[in-house]
Amino acid sequence: METNKRGGNRRGGTPNKFNKSNNRENKRGEGREERRTPSFGKGGNRRGGAPNKFRKPDNREERQGGDREERRTPSFGKGGNRRGGAPSKFRKSDNREERQGGDREERRKPNFGKGGNRRGGTPNKFRKSDNRDERQGGDREERRKPNFEKKEGFRRPGNKFGNKPFRRRTKNREVSEVAKEDSKIRLNKYIAKSGLCSRREADEYIKNGMVEVNGTMITEMGYKVDPTDDVRLDGKILTPENKIYILLNKPKGFITTTNDERDRKTVMDLVKTATTSRVFPVGRLDRQTTGVLLFTNDGDLTKKLTHPSHDVRKIYHVILDKPLHGDDMEKVRKGIPMTEGIARVDKVSYIEGKSRNEVGVEIHIGWNRVVRRIFERLGYKIVALDRVSFAGLTKKNVKRGTWRILDKKEIEFLKMV
Repeated sequence: METNKRGGNRRGGTPNKFNKSNNRENKRGEGREERRTPSFGKGGNRRGGAPNKFRKPDNREERQGGDREERRTPSFGKGGNRRGGAPSKFRKSDNREERQGGDREERRKPNFGKGGNRRGGTPNKFRKSDNRDERQGGDREERRKPNFEKKEGFRRPGNKFGNKPFRRRTKNREVSEVAKEDSKIRLNKYIAKSGLCSRREADEYIKNGMVEVNGTMITEMGYKVDPTDDVRLDGKILTPENKIYILLNKPKGFITTTNDERDRKTVMDLVKTATTSRVFPVGRLDRQTTGVLLFTNDGDLTKKLTHPSHDVRKIYHVILDKPLHGDDMEKVRKGIPMTEGIARVDKVSYIEGKSRNEVGVEIHIGWNRVVRRIFERLGYKIVALDRVSFAGLTKKNVKRGTWRILDKKEIEFLKMV
């Protein structure tokens, strides 16, 4: 092993006092356990000295003062804090009863002092009473009794209109008279609703003095009647009827009229089982023409559908005795001169999938036998003429010689035409 010489180094010499010992115990001084115990000397540090007065003791009890139970009990000294002193007048008491004043039951009772508040004082004259009878005046039974002292008439208690008396409403005579007047209808409309004629024709009957209401002859235009009045036309009692609309697929051999003097078959024979109301055909189809024919007791609608100004469309299926030439078809489109004027059609064309002697014609004019006369002027003879549509109504699912009642949608459509 190498020996330290002079100077405390490895070359030899006496040991240096500043040379660190190789022994850990010698280097740190004393044993390990003794070093763990703090030694306070001068100055209160580990180098020695007197203990420092500012040093916090290691014992918790000494640092906080007293034992644990004593610390939990508050000590109020000067100034009302824990450092000592007299209790402060601003300090809140730990007792809830002392802080809020009095016991719990007493605090629930309102205390009205000066100004009507809880801090004391005389009660406020504007304060509402806690008693309902005092607020509303008198007890409940007395308030329910009517008071007739101030004004005549029954006055409800607590009336927001003050002393204004209550009066029972009476039925307004003027309102009832207006309602009664609204229930009346014009005389010409009453006659038309009976299914006898249109309004325009009814006006003519009124002018001629043929109408009586409750035994009095009426010639005034615009006269109104009640539904319960006795209305007679030329001595016959009229009664308004419900409107009915019937579509017939007319066959050949029937005349479009309500009565034939020569006792021939009429279209009325085909619909006599459809209704007990009196109905009339809308428009005309000659004896040999078949197809759609409408019946109704609605005089206004009849006038509307037959008047030329409404342009009601009618479509016919025409079968000629020979094929129609192209030049003749062009003449039909331009119009054929007749005694009433130029007979113009809306559309004319060959029927797809059929021979050239079958054509379709759409027309809105309602002259007598106008379709037959158009083709006769050009040298053609009509073998068969069938009306397949009238005002949008078709004969679909209606066999020849049978009829059906129109549904609500079809009726509304007719009225919009």
